[in-house]
Amino acid sequence: MSNIIDRSFKILEELSYYPDGRTLSELATKVDVPLSATHRLLNDLVEAGYVRKDERHGEFALTMKVVSLGLRLLSSGGIVDVAQPILERLAFKCKELVRLAIVDGDQLIYVAKAQGATHGLRYDPEMGQPVTLSCSAAGLVWLATKSEDEALRLVAKQGLGDPKSYGPEAPVSLKAFMEQVQATRKRGFATTMNVFLPGMSSMATPVFDPKKEVVAVLIIAGPTTRLTQERMESLSNALIETARELTAASTVSQIFQRRPNQPVPPHRS
Repeated sequence: MSNIIDRSFKILEELSYYPDGRTLSELATKVDVPLSATHRLLNDLVEAGYVRKDERHGEFALTMKVVSLGLRLLSSGGIVDVAQPILERLAFKCKELVRLAIVDGDQLIYVAKAQGATHGLRYDPEMGQPVTLSCSAAGLVWLATKSEDEALRLVAKQGLGDPKSYGPEAPVSLKAFMEQVQATRKRGFATTMNVFLPGMSSMATPVFDPKKEVVAVLIIAGPTTRLTQERMESLSNALIETARELTAASTVSQIFQRRPNQPVPPHRS
């Protein structure tokens, strides 16, 4: 990757965490790029329509153009249209947040959700963000379908989540994490408590394509006060059956089988 492209993407990624924008000096410091070079890159991104500048305060922020690219891809593929009613049925049944994360190379990305909680605390992480593999039930169950060497490679590439930034039960060593992966292999689904966030629980199971490859992960998440270990066990059958329903949906299966170099099927309304 060229230096200019690499720096440009670092700027875009940094801005994605700050909807109100960042100043030139803040961006230059964070992405470790000289001030003058950062200024030139920002001007190019503004001209291309991916970044806007607040002339009054001098802050730079992302436009919706970046977001529209991802939404256009999902809309064209039809994955959200097909999966949404299935997710909503599970959310209605469990009364918690249900999410779908798809496999994108070496990571999982949240692409769809359904909120079943009607009162109390609602757990709702940002859409479109990559899953932290070492600090999530989704990461555990995905890596449990892989060889030990491949699982180690993927989690090492992303890095272990620091418990100071996640939950107190987040694994602090690869050995501890791999023990959890091995335990998950025997169950077919994963559960975590106080791992991604203090006071939060999640459970997940893989979604397979007809070739038995994992193409997505189905997740239920909520506060530990409601989503106890006992309740997660009682919801495991519903979670697994819903994952099978996603696999069985012919349209979803066709979309999941599409490889990066294949054309996206036309969207039909």
